[in-house]
Amino acid sequence: MPNAFNFSASPFDCLTPTEQRLVRDSVDVAYYPEGEVILDVGTEPTHLFVIIKGYVTQYDGDEVITTYGPDDTFDGRGLVAGKTSNRFVAMEEVVAYQLARQTVTDLIADNATFGALLFSDLSNKLSALSQRQSQHELQSLTLSRVDEAFLRPVHFVDAQTDVLSVVKVFQAQRTKQVLVRDTSVSPPRLGIFTTTSLQRAILDGTPLAELPVQSFTSFELFTVKPSDQVGDALAALMRHRVHRLIVADGDQIVGVLEALDVFSFLSNHSHLISVQVDTANDIEALAQAASQITRMVTALYRSGTRVSLIARLVQDLNARLFERAWHLIAPPELVANSCLFVMGSEGRGEQLLKTDQDNGLILRDGYTPPENLEAICQQFSQALGRFGYPECPGHIMVSNPMWRKSAYDFGQMVQKWLLMPDADSLMNLAIFLDAHPVCGDARLLEHAQQVLTRLATDNDAMLARFAAAIDAFGNSQGWWNRLLGLDDQKGLHLKKEGIFPLVHGVRSLALAEHLQDTSTTARIEALVAKAVITPALGADLTQSLHFLMGLKLKAGLAELETQREVSGAVDVSKLSTLERDLLKDALGVVKHFKVLMRSRFKLDAL
Repeated sequence: MPNAFNFSASPFDCLTPTEQRLVRDSVDVAYYPEGEVILDVGTEPTHLFVIIKGYVTQYDGDEVITTYGPDDTFDGRGLVAGKTSNRFVAMEEVVAYQLARQTVTDLIADNATFGALLFSDLSNKLSALSQRQSQHELQSLTLSRVDEAFLRPVHFVDAQTDVLSVVKVFQAQRTKQVLVRDTSVSPPRLGIFTTTSLQRAILDGTPLAELPVQSFTSFELFTVKPSDQVGDALAALMRHRVHRLIVADGDQIVGVLEALDVFSFLSNHSHLISVQVDTANDIEALAQAASQITRMVTALYRSGTRVSLIARLVQDLNARLFERAWHLIAPPELVANSCLFVMGSEGRGEQLLKTDQDNGLILRDGYTPPENLEAICQQFSQALGRFGYPECPGHIMVSNPMWRKSAYDFGQMVQKWLLMPDADSLMNLAIFLDAHPVCGDARLLEHAQQVLTRLATDNDAMLARFAAAIDAFGNSQGWWNRLLGLDDQKGLHLKKEGIFPLVHGVRSLALAEHLQDTSTTARIEALVAKAVITPALGADLTQSLHFLMGLKLKAGLAELETQREVSGAVDVSKLSTLERDLLKDALGVVKHFKVLMRSRFKLDAL
């Protein structure tokens, strides 16, 4: 066997030197002319194929499933199963390595990662990929357990303990908080008294020895488990806007996790950004904070942080950024009598890099907004532009009167979208379904969303037209050609080919099932719980979404580094063989999902 076998291509890049030697001793080279059937349905494969030159197309009946090119491997699943379930045909002259079945069996037995990458489903492949990341990535601090961070010891006092005695506990134990047990209620409750609570007690004016600590205790505790990831704890701190979390293993309190300790442990800039946002007194100060978000995303991605966690942190930071900007621009009365909300990927919590503005404003019925409302909304849109969020080409912004209305008028507009569905109204409907409150009275938005789901679910024709948008970018039967560089298109647009049809398909099912969730992953979980989709499909959809988001982020960061505009396309020639293999699998999941969607909503009858 020649030494030219490419051991840098997946799945062979995980083999040990001994296993590589086994491959060299067992492999042959085969030639197939154009049009020859290499494997047919029902045949018992005797070899694993690794393409050296040419392309092979996989068919399921007359339907093209995918195409394989140089360094790609097929048909591992058929080899393990003992029977080929599809037809493999040479598109042009093919030269390929043939690796004997016994050798493949031995490699799978000795190397679990090789087996997972060879024939497992997408979830297992991504799991194997995670295990093969560099040591630096595996030790990414956001993936560390909470109990690996510094946990402060717990000190308990009774609810009737006077504040002066608690101060003595602070001094003796050198702590800034105690947990307060209140057994006077049923069931007993647990709260926390901190140095901030002490300030309030001092300002009360009553001698501290006469004040029960219960009077200044917060009984709203936020907990995490010792096994939770530090990154999830960080997200909880930001989401609940607290400075500490209680670490509990069941009923046992393990310790207290303070925000400063988390930030010291992670050593990234998310805390700095949130502090900058909260303390900003003008738009310029907010712009400086906003400029740090992409830098944080870059650092987290390069450290191996999960894409889903990055997106959650970005959503929380953006929400605080937009809320603070709205408070700086809008008068308090307007803030109190309205709900500012975001939509699109921002509303779903799936935004990673800054994209177009998508926001709206619902005004309370009966409230008379200020005469300069239009100027206020224009100023807000301009501020977001200053933060790096360009204006929406479709003007889906509060500066557009269509997207700032009273609650009643919003309800009427939603009903019109449902009762008179055209291309524009269905697009608006899809955008609005992802709406997430940012500032003001969230109940105003909740009411409008409830009206929408209540009216939509009995309209099968509307649901079908709505779901049909999964093919909004055309039938992508040739995506594998772009994946393999067989056509003239430049790059593969991940949103059009994979992310949008997946997200919109899940959104359509969520609308049909009355679901109020806005994130795609939460919708998937709810659909699985209601047995609308299988757990296996749910896992594949979630993994595919996160993989495609990560690949899109990687390409976008590369474009930013070279001072190019973020295009949303990925240069497939720069993907590793494993990334290309995973991309095929992810797009295959999307394709299968679209078939199920066409059946569920009878789209072929439209």
